Amino acid sequence: MAAQGFAGETALDGKLVAMTGGSGFLGRHVAQALLERGARLRIASREPGKAFSLKPLANLGQIEFARCDVRDPAQATAAVAGADAVVNLVGSFEGNLMKLICGGARNVAEAAQQTGAGAMVHVSAIGADAGSPATYAQAKACAEDEVLAAFPGATILRPSLLFADSGGFVRLLADTIATFPLVPVFAPQAKLQLLFVDDAADAVTAALADPAKHGGRTYEIAGPEAIGMMDLHERIAAAQGHKRYFMPVPDALSGLFAMLPGTPMNADQWALLQHGNTASGKQPGLDRLGIQPRPLGLFLDRWMTRYRKHGRFAPQTRGAA
Repeated sequence: MAAQGFAGETALDGKLVAMTGGSGFLGRHVAQALLERGARLRIASREPGKAFSLKPLANLGQIEFARCDVRDPAQATAAVAGADAVVNLVGSFEGNLMKLICGGARNVAEAAQQTGAGAMVHVSAIGADAGSPATYAQAKACAEDEVLAAFPGATILRPSLLFADSGGFVRLLADTIATFPLVPVFAPQAKLQLLFVDDAADAVTAALADPAKHGGRTYEIAGPEAIGMMDLHERIAAAQGHKRYFMPVPDALSGLFAMLPGTPMNADQWALLQHGNTASGKQPGLDRLGIQPRPLGLFLDRWMTRYRKHGRFAPQTRGAA
């Protein structure tokens, strides 16, 4: 379907963008980016209340919330009805992933096509692979196929692991490192191309703003450097001003740990981490979307201030800059 009136980010002004799964970590940052560009938002989620904190950032009538379970085609249709553009951000590591991630993406894409949306962005993940041992990666690959079959002009974005001060992978590690003097390191040699969450959000807006250029394409969006897991732990500890002992965990033991109930890492997450999280280079990246990704070192020292003994009054660390 040809997009009408989408030519540059200013064209998002006044457009209604429906975001399924929009109350999550990335969704809240995408919402802020779209609000700044004048778009109107409908945030559809199983728990839309998680995004209510965005209300003060919006003008009167600029944002609305809807309860939606994308596994139900009727709810998916109601969520995107009347929207000029659709962003699908639904993802999880729990439950029936094929039904939620793959089936849900199909329902959203079919609804977007049927209701006349002019653009669609589907957020997948680096590592999406039908042949992966991780069900999550299989579901992500299946979702890409279903979206493009239903909405051929959709843009597929595959982000690497995201980081931000407010959440994401680095914040999780920072909390652990600040708490324990001895920290296990899983997959210490694995390389991660961590991506600043606002850069990921800008990629979504760039794709939405010019579907004629980006529609039907797949982009791998990743950070500017590949950092080893052990190196990442050490950088965070240095930025906090903490002396920590890092214990590399053998892969066999890591696999057993991931199989235990109640642990912070499940079997799918371990399978993905074990293989690293870097762009393959087979797809275009952020530069083709006009975005220069920002490195972790630009933020790390400032973000770790809260973990230092004397906070901002502590001596400056050399961190990861």
